[in-house]
Amino acid sequence: MMNSLLLGFFGMPGHLEMLIIAGIALLLFGHRLPSLMRSAGRSVVEFKKGVQGIEDDIDSAGNDKADD
Repeated sequence: MMNSLLLGFFGMPGHLEMLIIAGIALLLFGHRLPSLMRSAGRSVVEFKKGVQGIEDDIDSAGNDKADD
């Protein structure tokens, strides 16, 4: 109850508050961001490769059924 009361009193953070929070986060975690983004990029590439492999398996299974 207290959390919703405080949220209603203060409201959602606006653009300026979000920029301030992002700036503080950048100051605190800025030295780790390049490695974090590199890891996230590698994860996305691996995920896309996995999805493409599954799609290829489904297509080849569909082609095998059509040949029968």
